[in-house]
Amino acid sequence: MKCTLMRASAMGAALAAFSLSMAHAQETQVAQAAAQADAPAASDDLQLEEIVVTAVVSQTSKMRSSVSVSALSADDLMQSAPRSTAEIFRNIPGVRSESTGGEGNANIAVRGLPVAAGGAKFLQLHEDGLPVMEFGDIAFGNADIFLRADSNVARVEAIRGGSASTLASNSPGGVINFISKTGETEGGSFAVTRGLDYDTTRGDFEFGGAIGDNWNAHIGGFYREGEGVRNADYNAESGGQIKANLTRKFENGYARVYFKYLNDRAIGYLPQPVLVSGTNSDPKIRSIANFSLLTDSLHTPNFLTNVGLDGNNNVRTSSLKDGMHPVSTAVGGEFKFDLADGWAVANKLRVADTSGRFVSPFPQEVMGAQALATAIGGTGATLRNTDGSSVGALSALNGNGLATRVALFDVEINDFSNLANDFKLTKSIISGDSTIDLAAGYYKARQNIEMDWLWNTYVMDVNGRDGRLLDVYNAAGQKLTSNGLLAYGVPLWGNCCTRRYDAQYTIDAPYVSAAWEMGQWNLDASLRRDEGQARGHYIASRQAQVDVNRDGTINVPERSVSVIDSANPQKINYDWGYWSWSVGANYMIDPDLAAFARVSQGGRANADRLLFGRLRADGSVAKQDAVDMVDQYEAGLKWRGEDVSVFATAFYAKTQEQNFEATSQRFFDRTYTAKGIELEATYRYEGFLLSGGATWTDAEISKDALTPAVKGNTPRRQAKLVYQLTPSYSYEGYTLGANIIGTTKSYAQDNNELVMPGYAQVNLFADAAITDGLSLSINVNNLFNAKGLTESEEGSITNGIDNIIRARSINGRSSTATLKYSF
Repeated sequence: MKCTLMRASAMGAALAAFSLSMAHAQETQVAQAAAQADAPAASDDLQLEEIVVTAVVSQTSKMRSSVSVSALSADDLMQSAPRSTAEIFRNIPGVRSESTGGEGNANIAVRGLPVAAGGAKFLQLHEDGLPVMEFGDIAFGNADIFLRADSNVARVEAIRGGSASTLASNSPGGVINFISKTGETEGGSFAVTRGLDYDTTRGDFEFGGAIGDNWNAHIGGFYREGEGVRNADYNAESGGQIKANLTRKFENGYARVYFKYLNDRAIGYLPQPVLVSGTNSDPKIRSIANFSLLTDSLHTPNFLTNVGLDGNNNVRTSSLKDGMHPVSTAVGGEFKFDLADGWAVANKLRVADTSGRFVSPFPQEVMGAQALATAIGGTGATLRNTDGSSVGALSALNGNGLATRVALFDVEINDFSNLANDFKLTKSIISGDSTIDLAAGYYKARQNIEMDWLWNTYVMDVNGRDGRLLDVYNAAGQKLTSNGLLAYGVPLWGNCCTRRYDAQYTIDAPYVSAAWEMGQWNLDASLRRDEGQARGHYIASRQAQVDVNRDGTINVPERSVSVIDSANPQKINYDWGYWSWSVGANYMIDPDLAAFARVSQGGRANADRLLFGRLRADGSVAKQDAVDMVDQYEAGLKWRGEDVSVFATAFYAKTQEQNFEATSQRFFDRTYTAKGIELEATYRYEGFLLSGGATWTDAEISKDALTPAVKGNTPRRQAKLVYQLTPSYSYEGYTLGANIIGTTKSYAQDNNELVMPGYAQVNLFADAAITDGLSLSINVNNLFNAKGLTESEEGSITNGIDNIIRARSINGRSSTATLKYSF
């Protein structure tokens, strides 16, 4: 706390010195501003005059705010040709979105802050100002799984760093907020989207407007069916959502209620087999024969059912068609009223009843089919089809001779329900040309994490179009598997992963803030105290002999079955608390040029990833494990000219990280540092618009308590440069453009050996007005079939030979056409 106060004092002194040094120029600059009044209007394609409402101390324009913020309109979302919510984030500077998991389960990082185990640990995803999930990296419950972008979205605001530390819990890296339409604009739309080169059909609708004096309403949603962007040969995506809100306006404010129902099944893509040759520093990435890294996956119509035990050790059957299957019903309300003498009161509340499932095959190891048979069954072991027939020469199996031992991630999401309420009282004081905004608030949240991990092990061939389960026989002809099932559990990982979570996390967070606007200055400061509790229990597994299929005999897989050890629950009983603070200043050098600076410290409480391995016998955890803190410094410039606008931010961040990764069975206990520059810019010439952004990041592992050898290395998957570029041309109802997403090379793992090559992905979009209100749009994702890896389980290869790694790749080319009627 002493260091915190010293840093805050130092920032305050710096701001005061800056204020004095600039004061003597104020009269001259005011005169310059007046002289510019007759100059051509400056461009505002970066929407610098738009009012920022997400995680800021006072609702002021981007130009006058001292935070790094980007806003994407509904049109911007369409131009990025997204196939998932996470693909939208690729166009936000400072954000690294590894969106190769399908509709959800993306890894999302901001400003070099780490993604050690998946999800979005230091970043929160919001809908209308409240978090979708209180923790962004819940195992198999990443927030983007429960968030769908559709035509209800008016815009997306993204704040990196800054006051996100103090105006939201567990989000020191930033907040991405999906802001819904509320019927302020009369009208709506109906749209039908059809895949041109893959199987998908989707319908969207939305409409809203006034429904009487002082009443507004909006309703919308979508429904879709299809195979998905990779070959599955079954209906792998099915479902949709509906959202609605109703607003009553009063002379001094408004009150609103809203509703959302989401029930969607979407295939979840995990790492797949990929062929790599060359060297660690210069690898050659290729597809395996009969298994395209761009279009294939281990999902197959020949493997759709999993039989095993549930969390109560009863027989259950699950369907792989469920994929990522969120089911969530959310209701909420908000109000804001101006009171007398500059006082105002506001409140936001949402309660979500959330459950579902996550099921997808993960390749534990991929090797030659005979080698895998020997590894499982010993010398002389063979593989056969599940009907008992021979599969022929194993060296030629499917043209690649490969087989894989698969851990089937099968997670029952029993209860991920959450509640969030944010109450705020504000006071505005106006004195001459000075305005002071004071605020005090109280945030209350609850997050349930109740799930069962019920994983089994299977043996499969590697065939992108027609993958099949295989049985293993030993040299004596004894069958070691049951219809491809090798084990009820995951013995290759020490039978780690049959487990039950039953935990509840509560958060209470009072906060205060002050903002001062005087002439060309905007200053603000904010402070937050988070107090949290974790209560409940978890249960590990034990091995037992169980007649799972109830046929009266014990086959080989049934000799050692992972069962929930219900007689030995482990208590969860720990508390945490931490302070967050942020101080910022913005100076309007002239009406079209502003400079800002900010220093912040925020925290992120650790949740379910602590439970297996970090929890003590009494349910407590070490203080340093409960919370990870983030220190951030940033400074930047905003400028708009007649045709050009630029928003540039330099940043430095330092953070701690405690985490657990299920696929590698590793814990992390590290400190990271990152520095870099974010750039967002636009250029317009008549109907031509060029917009883009780039983030240069220099990050390193500055300390590792468990693996000291990686100290000084670059964190895995962190590229030096990530960029986005969107040129477009519009003329008389026609728009044509491209969206380019690119990254330089990065390391696959923290050992900094295997390089994942850089790539540039080109997306194409075109929109044509057929008649008044009716339009046809075409968009193409990955037009040139670029190859690009976003993660790899392996951190090195053997130079000079063909290697098989397990990696997630960007999807190949996919095209859609959308017919839309707007009214």
